[in-house]
Amino acid sequence: MQEIVFEKPYEFIPPHRGDWWPSFIQRFRLIDRWLRKSHGVVSYQCRNEWRLRDSLKAGYGILLTPNHCRPADPIVMGWLARECNTHVFAMASWHLYQQGWFTAFAIEKMGGFSVYREGVDRKALNTSINILGEAKRPLIIFPEGAVTRTNDRLTALLDGIAFIARAGAKKRQKVDANSKVVVHPVAINYRFNGDLEATLDPVLTKIEHRFSWRVHRQRSLIDRISTIGEGLLALKEIEYFGQPQDGGLHERLNGLIDRLLIPLEEYWLDEAKSGPVVPRVKDLRMQILPKMVKGDLDEEERNRCWEQLADIYLSQQIASYPPDYITENPSIHRLLETVERYEEDLTDKVTVHGNLHAIIDVGEAIEVTPKREPGSVSDPLMDVIERELQSMLDELTKGSPLWKDASIESVERQVTAIGT
Repeated sequence: MQEIVFEKPYEFIPPHRGDWWPSFIQRFRLIDRWLRKSHGVVSYQCRNEWRLRDSLKAGYGILLTPNHCRPADPIVMGWLARECNTHVFAMASWHLYQQGWFTAFAIEKMGGFSVYREGVDRKALNTSINILGEAKRPLIIFPEGAVTRTNDRLTALLDGIAFIARAGAKKRQKVDANSKVVVHPVAINYRFNGDLEATLDPVLTKIEHRFSWRVHRQRSLIDRISTIGEGLLALKEIEYFGQPQDGGLHERLNGLIDRLLIPLEEYWLDEAKSGPVVPRVKDLRMQILPKMVKGDLDEEERNRCWEQLADIYLSQQIASYPPDYITENPSIHRLLETVERYEEDLTDKVTVHGNLHAIIDVGEAIEVTPKREPGSVSDPLMDVIERELQSMLDELTKGSPLWKDASIESVERQVTAIGT
């Protein structure tokens, strides 16, 4: 399990508001070096950045809402800021600040500020609202709330984004009655320009060795990936059910998620929940972590909580594997993402393969009204953001080439993977 939760009190970390550090980082292209070395992103292209420039010239409070398919996304957004000759503020999960002093230093100096995902962080909310009201720099918030590794498909968006946008619009009107707050969806799409089979073979071989399997290079790449995915799922079903389960992949994945979450929800929340996994995960962590941080638990109770947090983390891993991800569109980047998820969930690390090209596409400005229109079940603003962002991703996906073996019969086999 990756270190994304910590058994210590949360302390809000405000953003650095000076211009010297972000200007220095942009001028000497430090993000280019970091992205190449740490994430394998070697080039980029900004599209429709004029839309952001127009909003900057108009003096609007600006909220940028990118999809979040890779850990590199926040740094990639620095390229957009550089192209538009601006600096940005960005909401960053508190756990990122716990991954070493340099990471914490870099996030802060680039305009990041912390948010506690396991609770209601009023300081982060107020900071976000004030940034939109002041309209000095764009604010970046990733509305999916977590890295998905599904480059062209969104997961459920968090409604808190709309609350921040509306509160910011209200504050902006008080500062300047003629100005407003707008949201620009930003679609980030990655293209892999390397030799896919040569790149993935060492990773797949390592996993096959871990399973005590023979190396299956004689199989097609898609068939090989599919077989490993089926093996990973069966292993987790044996661990939690005692045997592999029957049914289609969608049914099996949801069944495993409920097996993990429902007992915990009944214990901590007094009732079983349903719906998207990320909000369910957050609700449980909000109950468990405060008791751990308080320090009143004995060793047995504390160990039990850590085991429960591991099950919660696993449920979120499972939810990141759409059952039709490869069968729907067996593109090069989907195959790459699937194998990267295998490796990450097995080892908590991902090999940096290089040869990634990032496309950053800025959507049209969506004007934010201070009040929500009554009578709708879902939030109208979030509906528009999700619809526009998914449409942009769909358009970018059309340029992603299919894998050369996409026509073989093994494409009909679903691909999934669960971390062990």
